[in-house]
Amino acid sequence: MKIIYKDGTVAECPKEEELHVLRHTAAHVMAQAIKRLYPQADFAFGPATDNGFYYDVDLGDTKLTDEDLAAIEKEMKKICKENLPIKPFILNREEAVKLMEERGEKYKIEHMADLADETEFSFFQQGEYVDMCIGPHLTYTKALKAFKITQQSGAYWKNDKNNKMLTRINGIAFRSQDELDEHLKLMEEAARRDHRKIGKEMQLFMFCDEAPGFPFFLPNGMILKNTLIDYWREIHTAAGYVEVSTPLIMNRHLWETSGHWDHYKDNMYATKIDDEDYCIKPMNCPGGVLVYRSQPHSYRELPLRVGELGLVHRHELRGALHGLFRVRCFTQDDAHIFVRPDQITDEIMNVVHLINSVYEKFGFKYFVELSTRPENSMGSDEDWEAATNGLKQALERLNLPYIINEGDGAFYGPKIDFHLQDSIGRTWQCGTIQLDFQMPLNFQLEYVDEDGQKKRPIMLHRVCFGSIERFIGILTEHYAGKFPTWLAPIQVKVLPVSEKTLDYAKQVTEVLRKAGVRVVLDESNEKIGYKIREAQQVDRVPYMLVLGAKEAEAGNISIRDRSGNTTQSSLDEFVAKVCEEIKERRS
Repeated sequence: MKIIYKDGTVAECPKEEELHVLRHTAAHVMAQAIKRLYPQADFAFGPATDNGFYYDVDLGDTKLTDEDLAAIEKEMKKICKENLPIKPFILNREEAVKLMEERGEKYKIEHMADLADETEFSFFQQGEYVDMCIGPHLTYTKALKAFKITQQSGAYWKNDKNNKMLTRINGIAFRSQDELDEHLKLMEEAARRDHRKIGKEMQLFMFCDEAPGFPFFLPNGMILKNTLIDYWREIHTAAGYVEVSTPLIMNRHLWETSGHWDHYKDNMYATKIDDEDYCIKPMNCPGGVLVYRSQPHSYRELPLRVGELGLVHRHELRGALHGLFRVRCFTQDDAHIFVRPDQITDEIMNVVHLINSVYEKFGFKYFVELSTRPENSMGSDEDWEAATNGLKQALERLNLPYIINEGDGAFYGPKIDFHLQDSIGRTWQCGTIQLDFQMPLNFQLEYVDEDGQKKRPIMLHRVCFGSIERFIGILTEHYAGKFPTWLAPIQVKVLPVSEKTLDYAKQVTEVLRKAGVRVVLDESNEKIGYKIREAQQVDRVPYMLVLGAKEAEAGNISIRDRSGNTTQSSLDEFVAKVCEEIKERRS
């Protein structure tokens, strides 16, 4: 695949860059199609992304429909058939501004003003369309063969809520039609598994206009959430953790000392108490630091593993909210571990083993990234080097392959991120381990070492689930709502065939309830076929007990699983089997 760079050089595209170049070119072709259909369109940013491409565009008062999106895609195909050459050129600042003024591109002019140090700008042209861009691109529009516009949404200019809301048009592009078709099948499967749809059907959670981005958990969802929390507490107790709870609201001075006010204040909610500024916590760590600092510590106590299931609040733009995946409040399954320098590697290895056991429980595969120092970081070069080397040594001792993610660490330290792969191949960043020299320094944390001298501990921040709410969303889509029996809100549904077997059904239900099984009796007057469909397709219950006259007379049960398989059993045998399955937390 030939590509052209901004200096006019034409070369073979490196294999690993092909999709990016295809998608970047697709964004330009889409912009040209939009401009043809909507001459008043004014363009902002139009990048390639990991999954496709988009363009943010100001269409004035025009609101696009699905038919309009289809028309834009049709025009894109026409542009590709025209096989327009894509050619770069470079202008100095004065010439570039003049060109954009002539073309009415006020967002491009503002963007150039933001790039105050640049003296010249590169452009790419195809036919009548010109776009400011650094490239590279395909050499001809005909080389773009497989693409589709997928959706539209709103996006603020420069991601700033004080700026104008633009229309973001999204699309996908691939090397071939076969690759595109395969991706579209994946999208269809993802839509079928959408946790928002399944959550509504199974009555797990809800959202309402009175609290955008703040989830409401319904009874079934609370069962799921509490079951996950029970599991979390059990494995952490076994691993030597203690649990604390810290306040939801704390004084602004705390957040200034921790560094969050300087690095994170735009995402924090604030309030006034007694004429002083307070913040609703976006993270649990400063509270955990205060717990550590509240009493003296000896080297013998370390590592000190302190867990917290803390509710945190973060301001997210309304347009970015997405079910349980992007919310404004969530429960973070934090732990803050205070260690001596000689304990860093061993303790990181312990955390990795714990996180690995959790992901294996749910059948997740994963890969690991090591994220290094970002631009807006705190601390010395020496501390960052020591922290980064500590994480590397642990990963290498574990023989755990990892990818370096340059510049994506937390502002206070480098981190290890765990990216899960779900049952349809999508990846999700969940677990993380962050090594922090800065917060113990900022808060003057100490312990008395073996030699009687006061030393400063190192702090490990880590999560397994990440956000419990988000993890529930991931699990819902991973299992398509068909949770393992131990997690399922309803583990068994008892379905009497008619009124004649209702008394027997009540007896069976009571036996299961006393055994600790989450059981529901369907006493409705619906036909048995309807009851089975509701239990299997809507409630997604692991086991349905269909009780007719034969079962009542013989004193046994007919068991139907979610796959539609039916077996006969005695009630005692079934109770023993399902209780063992729940106790062992089989996936």
